[in-house]
Amino acid sequence: QASRLGELPYSSFPSEDDDAAVADDSTHPSAERDPWLGDPVPPKAFSCSLCVRYLAFAWNLLFLLLGLLPLATGLWGLLAKGSLRGDRLAPLGADPMLLFTLLGLGASAVSLAGCLGALCPSPCLLRCFVGSVLTLGGLQVLGGLLVVLARHRLRDALRDALLLCLLHYQEEPDLRFLVDEVQRGLRCCGLGSYRDWEINPYFNCSSPGAQACGVPASCCLDPWQNGSVTNTQCAFGALRLGEAAAGTLVYPGGCVDQLGAWLRGQAGGIVAAAALLALVEAVAVLLALKVLRDIAPLGLGG
Repeated sequence: QASRLGELPYSSFPSEDDDAAVADDSTHPSAERDPWLGDPVPPKAFSCSLCVRYLAFAWNLLFLLLGLLPLATGLWGLLAKGSLRGDRLAPLGADPMLLFTLLGLGASAVSLAGCLGALCPSPCLLRCFVGSVLTLGGLQVLGGLLVVLARHRLRDALRDALLLCLLHYQEEPDLRFLVDEVQRGLRCCGLGSYRDWEINPYFNCSSPGAQACGVPASCCLDPWQNGSVTNTQCAFGALRLGEAAAGTLVYPGGCVDQLGAWLRGQAGGIVAAAALLALVEAVAVLLALKVLRDIAPLGLGG
């Protein structure tokens, strides 16, 4: 027996050198490595982690595109009324469209942090992204509950706000822009009817100005002159006319009922948009957490 054991090849017994070679197989040039960190990763874990990172990047890119919507809306509002021109920089700080612009910038910054955090990867950026999205989601849920619970008060508050818009229509360029857009878009005039403009000191029939007994040009059925130029005097004297005659010149219905009907008609779309936004945010958070778990064993601190 001893002689037969002595005849066996020496290489058939595992040695310390063989163990070291096995341990170093992962560092072989042919072994798969993390494309960002350069560390060797088992093939199965490597492909799964890489797929999750790319998926998180693509999903956060979608979130970034959604964040650009309010930014585009705010910039459109600023450009539409010339607030970005040199002669209109003064009232820019109080512009309501600035809220949409800042909201879009904030959402875009958060989305960009998620994209870069998933692509680099960076635990710091991913944590900031997850915290920001969770905070935004909480604010959305709180806002939705307040709208549902206080919808009657909100309706009265909306009516009071529109009344203030009518009173200060000439003094505030921002309010004038919003009122004109609402009246053109909903094809309405005033709160309950076009005669609500009598409360405005400039359009009241006792006013000495040229606009006395008139309404804004955004109330006109046809505000264009020669099909291309806005006729600012198209509604002059509308309050002197009877309801039938004024109906051929301006929109007779008020904006409160039109706005309520528009909101009721858009209720399904609003709920669907809110659900889609919540889904995008939830999936983005889950993907970011998965990337954080994947890179945690690698010891990244930044």
